[in-house]
Amino acid sequence: MAMDGCEPAPGPAVALFRSLGDPTRLAIVMRLADGEARVVDLTRGLGLAQSTVSKHLACLRDCRLVDFRTEGRQSFYSLTHPELIDLLRSAESLLARTGDAVALCPVYGEPQVKEQVAS
Repeated sequence: MAMDGCEPAPGPAVALFRSLGDPTRLAIVMRLADGEARVVDLTRGLGLAQSTVSKHLACLRDCRLVDFRTEGRQSFYSLTHPELIDLLRSAESLLARTGDAVALCPVYGEPQVKEQVAS
């Protein structure tokens, strides 16, 4: 499928990038790229409330990007698809090559960055 700007983006691709577009979910995914973790590990490591982490893990599980295994009374979360790590590395590489273009994008860039540019 050609992505020439005239055709609508594929639904599953949009859903994937939306699931990764939330800063908290992306932080969880990036942490899980280092290996499995319990909710308590994620809350401590990311400085987030347990309810916040649990809510975002549920979303990632619904998208089948994250799953868990139980050991006794503990649940250990991990990425379900190792190729997600490759996607994140590719994104980091692309961002390194595009410089500030994405951050300064008038549509999707960070609001504080746009305000600083306007000043």
